Formats: sequence, C-alpha cells, structure tokens
Amino acid sequence: MARLTYEELIKKHLKILRSLKTKSGLFLASKSGISTGYDKSWLRDNFYETIAFEVMGDWDTVEKTYRSILEIFLKYEEKIDWAIREKPKESYKRIHARFHPETFEEFWEEWGNKQNDAIGCILFRLGELEINQKRSVINTPDKTRIVNKLVRYLDAIEYWHDADSGIWEIEEEVHASSIGACIAGLKSVARLPHIEVSLGLIKRGEHALHNLLPRESEKKFVDLSLLSLIWPYDIVQKEEGDAILDNVEYHLLRDRGVIRFKGDYYYNKNEDQKSEEAEWTFGLSWLAIIYQNLRNEEKAIELIKNLITIDTSEGMPELYFSNSPEYNENTPLGWSESLFIVALYEMNERLEH
Repeated sequence: MARLTYEELIKKHLKILRSLKTKSGLFLASKSGISTGYDKSWLRDNFYETIAFEVMGDWDTVEKTYRSILEIFLKYEEKIDWAIREKPKESYKRIHARFHPETFEEFWEEWGNKQNDAIGCILFRLGELEINQKRSVINTPDKTRIVNKLVRYLDAIEYWHDADSGIWEIEEEVHASSIGACIAGLKSVARLPHIEVSLGLIKRGEHALHNLLPRESEKKFVDLSLLSLIWPYDIVQKEEGDAILDNVEYHLLRDRGVIRFKGDYYYNKNEDQKSEEAEWTFGLSWLAIIYQNLRNEEKAIELIKNLITIDTSEGMPELYFSNSPEYNENTPLGWSESLFIVALYEMNERLEH
C-alpha cells in the first residue's frame, strides 16, 4: 500500500482530532465513551490540542475553545476568590484540571488537582492570541477580571515553590515544568494593558526555575515534560535547553516514543512496575518540532519517519508498551494527534520552501 504524503497525513489526523471536539468547543482527551475516563476535557490537553489548529490558521476553533475555558473559570470564580484569600491545602480546593465538556462541572473523585502548569499554559496562550495574532478572547470586563484573578491565584499559591502534581498528575513535588509554565503564562499576559502582573512575581519564578534546572524535581533528574520549557514556552537559556535535550534523548528516548521518566509505573509492562516504562508517542513529535525550530532537519525527518511507522488507522495512541507493537486504548489521544500534525505541517512547509 502506498504511503500517504505529509499533506494526506495532516488531513487524516485533523479529521481525527476534530472528532474529539464537543459542542462547547472543548476537546476530549480521547474518544467518547472510553473506559479509561479520557472522555473528559483537561485544561492542559486543550492547550496542546488546539496548537494544531493554530498552525493551520483555524483561529475560530482556537477562540471557541478558549472562550469556553474562560467560562469555566468564571463559573468557579468564588472558588478562585477563596483560594486567593487563603492558600488551599487540599487539592480539591484548587482550580481543577479537568471538567465535563458540556456542563463545565468539576469531577470530584480523588485526583491530583494541584496542577499549576494547567493555569500557566492557558495564560500563555491567552496572551499569545492577543499580542501575536490580534485574536483577543479577553474581550469583556468579566473575562478581564477573571484573568487578573488567575494571576493573583498563582501569586497566592506561591507557584515558584509550590509542590504540585504537575503535568503527569502524580506525586506532589516542586516541578520545573510547572514553574516554567507559570512563568511563561505570566510573561505572556503581562504584555496586555488590562492585566496586572508584577515583575517580582515573574522574577521569583525565574530564580527558582534556574536553580532547579536541568532537573525536573528533587526526585526526577530528567522528565519528558521538560521539553515544554524549550517548546512551546521558549523560556530557557541555550545551555539549559541543550542539557534538557541531551538528557531526554539519552535517558528517555525509545523506538516508539519517549518514556515520561525513569520508574514510571503507568502502563509499565513489568509486573514489578520497573524498567519497562511505556513509550509516549507525542514525545517523538515534541522532539521533531524542537529540532525543526533548531534547523536540524535531519533529526526532525528521522523522528517523523519513526512517527509514520507507529501511526494507526485509529490515530496516534497515547503510548506503546515497552519494546512492543501493542498500544493502549487511549487511541487516538488528542494531544498526540495535535503534535503529530504540527510536526508534519512544519516539515512540509520547510520542504516546499
């Protein structure tokens, strides 16, 4: 069977990604009705899922998603007010990381809801939309007020040394990826005339981040999530970025993906949950995008070729089991779809020009 061209692959995966979009404009993490619970909307996943539509220039889709996200924050404004007054100790009192895509209700089962990066990434995109794309969704007094409260929320929880569950929703630690997302978000909205961000709030985060890097946390030397500091946030110095890339490739890169961190027990193939960590497909796309930005087309093309070989008729899986052609049921994963599209689109643009 003939291989699909980059353009044909982009078209295929855009269709799959659009199938995860709900009437509200929010995206599901994976397909509807899936038993793993991925038929919900995560703030972070929506941030990454909409990047594909950004590169394709589909700003209506992007704006609709972020309008709904702002409606979620407005729905829980009293909760945010309370958190600003008194830093909450319990995770359920924090801004939640996932919601029902139509009712915007929180989910109340036990969950690692202390995820500071989820707030940072939304602030980052809100600022980018208005400054770089002239596509403001912060276009009413209510929305301006709630974005200012998100800034105050990050100040109240002292994000620069706040232990959170981070991008993978696991053990609470101070995570470089979470601090970095908050810095990026604050710097982004600080450019907006109607949003108030003190320089000290950013500086405290930058100081903490550079002291922690190149580690992800006290317990984790290297972690896939550190790639976010290079792209999309672009907030690390060259030496720090080089160290992150070297460490991720040397310690975490596998044939069908990138493991999140050493000792990851999630879908670990080993009965003892050691050494056979699952291989996350979007890690390959993430690296490909970064290498394209670094003008290292040879490495980017190699990664994209690997991605094409692990593609499925259903779309990009969340992960493959260690050293195995078997993938898990979170297929397609919206985040994986989006980053694959971005990698393909940017490479196709370079090859054509």
